[in-house]
Amino acid sequence: KKTWLVILIAILCAALAFAGTYYLITPEYESSAMFYVNNGSLSQGGSSSGISSGDLTVSRNLVESYIIILNTRESLNEVIDYAGVDYSYKTLKKMISSSAVNNTEIFEVVVSSPDPQEAQEIASAIAHVLPQRISSIIENSSAKVVGAATIPTEPSSPSYIKNTIIGFLIGFVLVVGFIVLRMLLDVTIHSEEDVAQVCHYPILAQIP
Repeated sequence: KKTWLVILIAILCAALAFAGTYYLITPEYESSAMFYVNNGSLSQGGSSSGISSGDLTVSRNLVESYIIILNTRESLNEVIDYAGVDYSYKTLKKMISSSAVNNTEIFEVVVSSPDPQEAQEIASAIAHVLPQRISSIIENSSAKVVGAATIPTEPSSPSYIKNTIIGFLIGFVLVVGFIVLRMLLDVTIHSEEDVAQVCHYPILAQIP
């Protein structure tokens, strides 16, 4: 009997979630640059014949070191100067995320910003600054850019579809929970079945 109410409130909550996402949440754009980790062993000879599994393991282990170097105050300040952005070191650090790609010797640096042009400029600045910083700190090691940063055309967040579905589910669960709770707490006699549960006397008549 309350199906219409459940659907109505769920749709209203979904509409509120969509409107809140559209009007209250600032879209974020992501631009990324990819780097290949190289070490002295891989650089010698200039051919793949000298590459061993141990060399690749060393390169994968260097990924964490390169990410730490990127997140240092000195590296990020150089990125700020090169990109010409007005951010503090701590603010820029929150805008950047780094991780290895599928547990390989390639790692990706992703920059998030409300401005797609700015996201690309910062990612490009990292691609320029980071290899130089690595070469100056770790001997016989380098990071080569294998994927240049591009200007994102679509926001990475928020997801309108995801938030709308979540709003619908929240509305559905709340109204169903309210109806069930109200039924459990209802002590009013509505039918013959309710009378039978209260007492064991037979029903002789019913007033419409």
